[in-house]
Amino acid sequence: MADMTRPAATALAPDFDDFLFAPIGEDKNGMMLSVISALARLDVDPWEEAAKLAQLPGTTAARRLASLIAALPGRPVTNQDPGTIVPRLIALLPHRARFNARSTEAVPDVRARAVLQSQSFRAAALILMVLVLGGIEFAATQRLASRASNPEASTSSTAIPPTPPSASGQ
Repeated sequence: MADMTRPAATALAPDFDDFLFAPIGEDKNGMMLSVISALARLDVDPWEEAAKLAQLPGTTAARRLASLIAALPGRPVTNQDPGTIVPRLIALLPHRARFNARSTEAVPDVRARAVLQSQSFRAAALILMVLVLGGIEFAATQRLASRASNPEASTSSTAIPPTPPSASGQ
């Protein structure tokens, strides 16, 4: 069975979620079958397949998805015509949603966006770490400075008070 964890390349790119979690129809047990569960049943990595389909021309992607759905064991039972299900699902792919047929603009690469998001996260984590470490160093410096300026206060608070002699010998 396919590993259901997201590959590193798409871990920060939830763009495929609408496609992957879209319903195909009910299975023979009456459970709703989604694209992700159908691909997993076929032992196909859902995120890799979604990325591949998003890169294909519309008709090629539709044929590929239709053949995957047709290969499902115990095909989904649905009242919808497969000719209407597949185009609806293909339209949910991020490439299809952002690509206008008249537009010649390139669609931003999902991996490039994931890298940018990852780099932004790392930069924010680094800044936070520097601030925390700076705060700790500042607090330690202040504590040492207060001890150096008032040595009695620091020793009197940690000194053990003398104990009176024992009365057991009288």
